[in-house]
Amino acid sequence: WGPVLGLLLWRSVSSEYAALPVIGVLAVVSLGLLVWSFTEYVLHRFVFHFVPKASWQERLIFLIHGIHHEQPQDATRLVMPPAAALILAVLFYLGFRLILGVQWVMPFFAGFLVGYLCYDYIHYGIHHFRPKGVVGRYLKDHHMKHHFMMHGARWGVSSPLWDYIFGTMNERVPVK
Repeated sequence: WGPVLGLLLWRSVSSEYAALPVIGVLAVVSLGLLVWSFTEYVLHRFVFHFVPKASWQERLIFLIHGIHHEQPQDATRLVMPPAAALILAVLFYLGFRLILGVQWVMPFFAGFLVGYLCYDYIHYGIHHFRPKGVVGRYLKDHHMKHHFMMHGARWGVSSPLWDYIFGTMNERVPVK
């Protein structure tokens, strides 16, 4: 994703599409990062933990995310497979481009991708390493409570921001 980020940022400030000064690009990148954090929350809460009504839905949700809860230390289940990530990235990019236009989508999507990469690295790290810093320990504790105490709460992985905003920090649901 590094070359994609580099290209998006370079074109944001140095091409015929550059519509913003550097400070504006940074603001739009930050907005993309914020939108990623909201997207992460929504996907985790409403897609990955979708309550199935049919057996095929139950199987699909198990394959997408349920197996991660059954085997949280399995390193192969912590990040999105590259092919799926690429398909989703293209779909998100095209959707954002329709909404934002060609000038604004580049810095916005760069921030969105940075958010996704932070999510991937943080999620992998909190499952496989012992964080040394205060923030890392807090994020690990936050996510492990989601796994082992509160399946119905704490949907944010890379940030608890939306859990605070939507009041989903402490819903206790029996762990299956």
